[in-house]
Amino acid sequence: MVRKFLSSLNREVAGVYQAALLIGLSSVAAKFLALYRDRLLAGSFGAGATLDIYFAAFRVPDFLYSVLLIFSTSAAILPIFVQKESRGSGEVKKFISRVSGLFFLVAALLISVSFFLMPYISAFIAPGFSVASFDQLINLSRVLLLSPLLLGFSTLVSNVLQAHSRFFIYALSPILYNVGIIAGILFFYPAMGLSGLAWGVVLGALLHFLIQVPSLVSLGLFPGLTFKIFSRDALDVLKLSMPRSAGLGFNQLVLIVFTAMASAIGAGSIAVFQLAYNLFSIPLSVVGLSYSVATFPTMARFFVDGKKEEFVSGVVSSLRHIIFWSLPFVVLFIVLRAHIVRVILGAGVFSWSDTRLTAAALGLFSVSILAQGIVLLLVRAFYAAGRTAFPLIVNAISGLVTVAMAAGTLYLFKSNTALLFLGKHILRVEDLNQTSVLLLVLSFSIGSVINAVLLWFGFNRFFKTLDGTLLRSSLQNAVSALILGAVSYSVLRITGGFFDLQTFLGVFFHGISAALSGLISAGAFLWFSGNREIRDITEALGHKFWKSEAVAPEPRSAIEG
Repeated sequence: MVRKFLSSLNREVAGVYQAALLIGLSSVAAKFLALYRDRLLAGSFGAGATLDIYFAAFRVPDFLYSVLLIFSTSAAILPIFVQKESRGSGEVKKFISRVSGLFFLVAALLISVSFFLMPYISAFIAPGFSVASFDQLINLSRVLLLSPLLLGFSTLVSNVLQAHSRFFIYALSPILYNVGIIAGILFFYPAMGLSGLAWGVVLGALLHFLIQVPSLVSLGLFPGLTFKIFSRDALDVLKLSMPRSAGLGFNQLVLIVFTAMASAIGAGSIAVFQLAYNLFSIPLSVVGLSYSVATFPTMARFFVDGKKEEFVSGVVSSLRHIIFWSLPFVVLFIVLRAHIVRVILGAGVFSWSDTRLTAAALGLFSVSILAQGIVLLLVRAFYAAGRTAFPLIVNAISGLVTVAMAAGTLYLFKSNTALLFLGKHILRVEDLNQTSVLLLVLSFSIGSVINAVLLWFGFNRFFKTLDGTLLRSSLQNAVSALILGAVSYSVLRITGGFFDLQTFLGVFFHGISAALSGLISAGAFLWFSGNREIRDITEALGHKFWKSEAVAPEPRSAIEG
C-alpha cells in the first residue's frame, strides 16, 4: 500500500494542461493554508511585539534565500539541464552535483557568517526593539537561517523534477511547507515558546525538500560528492540567474529598511505591515505572477525566433488581461478592506483596533496591485528579450526612491500634526496608535507605481508597444472598475442593517453581497460594451489555456510561503 502510494506521487504528468492545472490547484491550496497560518498567528498573538519579533526574524533568511536563488532559478537551470540530458544521464548528474556542491559551499559560508554577525545585523533590522525582544530576534533569526539552505536545495531539486514532468510532487511542496509552519504554531509554540514558531518554519522547509527527494533518487539523479564545483556549467547558471536573484535581493533590502523603520514606530507596526502585505500578495500571485510565468516560455521563443511582432503582441495581450483582472482586485480590496481583514484574521486576541489599522494598510497596499502585476510581466519580458540590465537598474532606482520617500514622509508627518491628522481622518484611524506605519505602506505602493511606469516607458521605447486596442481596453476596464466600486460601496451602506456585523458569518455575507453586486454590474457593462478580454475568456473556456511548456515559479521568500 505504501509503495503504491509513493509510486502514485512519483508518476509523470505528461500533459502541459494537466501540469499547469495541477500547479494552479496546489497554489490555491497553499494560499488557503497560508491564510489559515496568518489567522492562527493573528488570533494567538494579535498585532503586537511577539509577531513583530517573528516577522522581523525572516528578514535575513529571506535576503539570503534571494541571493542563493542565483543557483536555482528555473529560467537558468532548465535550458542547461535539457542540453545536458541530450548527452546522457551521466552528464546530467555531473551538472546537478556540481551546481549543488557550489550552492552548498556558498550557502554554508553565508549562513555561518550571518549566524555570528546576527547581533550586529539585528541591531540594524530592529533598532526600536527592547533588549528582551532584541535577544529573541537574534535567537529566532539564527534558527531560521536553516530555511534558505533547505528551500534553496528544494528549489534546485524542483527544477530537475519539472524537467521530468514530476509536477505532482512539486505541487505538494508548498502545501507541506505551510503544514510545517502551522504545526509550529499549534504544537511547537506551546512546548518551546517563541522559538517553536521558528522550528515550525524549519520543519516546513524540510518537508518542502524531503517530499521531492524520493523522486530525485528514482530518476538516478541524486547529487553525488564532487570537488569539481567551479565548472563552466555552474558559471553559466550564475550568469543567467544573476538578474532574477539581484532583483529579489533589492526587494528584500527595501523590506529590511522598512522593518527597521517600523520597529521604531511602536509595537505591532511590523506585524500590521506584514499581515497586510501577505493579504495583498494573494491577488498578485493569482493574477500578475500567473500571467507572467505562463507567458515567459512563449515570449522567449518568439524573441529567439526573431518574431518581434508576435513577441510584442504577446506582451500586450498579457498586459490587457493583467489590467482586466487586477483592477477588480484593487477596487474590492479597497472597498472591502475591513471585511477581508476581519474575516481572515479576526480571531482570538486580534482586536478591532488591529483590524482597522491592518485594513487601512491593506487598502494602501492594494493601490499597487496593478502596478506590481505589470512589473512582474515586464521584468520577464525584458529577460525573454535578453535585456536583463534595464529592469535591474529600474528596480534599484525605484527601491531607492521608495526608501527615501518613506523616510521623508515619516519626517514630514511627524513635524506637521495637521497633515498627519488629515491623513488619519481619510483612512478613519484618528483614534489609533502606530498609524505612522501606514506611511511606509503608502511609500511602498508609490514606489511600485514608479517601478511599473519606468518599466513601461522603457519597454515602449525599445519595442514600440502603444496601440489603440490597449488604450481602449484599459479605458473600458477603468470605467468598469469605477462601476464596481460605486455599486459595491453603495450595497455595503444600504445593506449594513440586514447583517449581524458582530459575527463571522454576518461580516462574510455582507462583504460577499456587496462584491457580487458590484461584479455583476461591472461585468454587464463590459459585456455590452464589447470588451475584448470578456470575449477572449469566453473563447478560452472551450480550449486548453496553456500551449507552451509549464514552468512553475520558485518561491519568492520564506515568509510568504
